[in-house]
Amino acid sequence: MTNAPFAITAHDVADAARIIAPAAIVTPLLENAALNDRIGRRVFLKFEGAQHTGSFKFRGAYNRLARLNAAERAAGVVAWSSGNHAQGVAAAARLLGIPATIVMPSDAPAIKLANTRALGADVVTYDRHRDSREAIAAELAGERGATIVPSFDDPFIIAGQGTAGLEIMAQTQAAGASVGQILVCCGGGGLTAGIATAVKAQSHDTAIYSVEPHEFDDTARSLVSGRREQIVPGARSICDALLSPSPGELTLPIMRALVTNGLTVSDDQVRDAMRFAFSTLKLVVEPGGAVALAAMLAGLAPPCDGESVVVMSGSNVDPAMFAEIIAR
Repeated sequence: MTNAPFAITAHDVADAARIIAPAAIVTPLLENAALNDRIGRRVFLKFEGAQHTGSFKFRGAYNRLARLNAAERAAGVVAWSSGNHAQGVAAAARLLGIPATIVMPSDAPAIKLANTRALGADVVTYDRHRDSREAIAAELAGERGATIVPSFDDPFIIAGQGTAGLEIMAQTQAAGASVGQILVCCGGGGLTAGIATAVKAQSHDTAIYSVEPHEFDDTARSLVSGRREQIVPGARSICDALLSPSPGELTLPIMRALVTNGLTVSDDQVRDAMRFAFSTLKLVVEPGGAVALAAMLAGLAPPCDGESVVVMSGSNVDPAMFAEIIAR
């Protein structure tokens, strides 16, 4: 990878796009008249729910696993995830013939647990409020000689996620749009850092906003303080995909340099966005994948010159939860 001050460069994102091209889906960039009327300008939706396994995570996982040599592939990989990274790693591992073990919280959505197992991965569960997923993964990797595949704090993962940013720029250009701002769902910061790296290399004036649940605003606070802030103990949110305790060691410096500001939304605003996505946009979006849309609908995105892009990062919502939310 790069010897630059940050973990990745735009060249690394372009290289990731080359690596994942045979396997990944170029996800759609959508526009909806009702949403444009409500916001008062053109808004584009980058729908990552259309990616393999229903989220952007396949991009980074495939880019990372494709770089393993023959011996590393034979030894397998270990990852930890609440579900989307788990499925992305499992799917990439299956395509590349690599054994995969995923450490997942026992309270992860049942659909994510089931899908990860169905993709052929060995799932090891833990208590997210008591156990250390990193320690469990390190022990498993040590026992097996396997490669650990972090969910966000890895250069190849970040670069792979950044390919969504390359697609955004190409697709908006094809639509005759000039991108003024991009709102990105943010947990550990891999997607935000990757997209920011890709976009800022082409359009320095485009504003990038990370979006998090209120009680998991560690990135927003870290952008201000300059250090890796932690979540408040006991924090809760329905956005299971975004419950990272702090931004990454590699992702935060990138975001500090390239991200304009951090926005936060409440769980109720997320529920409203999920209902809007289903009723108006005809899209199924999981809570964590809806936070950027929630911020846009709630009027939290500042005015800008040019069009807005909202990244909808995933669609892997538990059916029972989704039915309860959209019924209200």
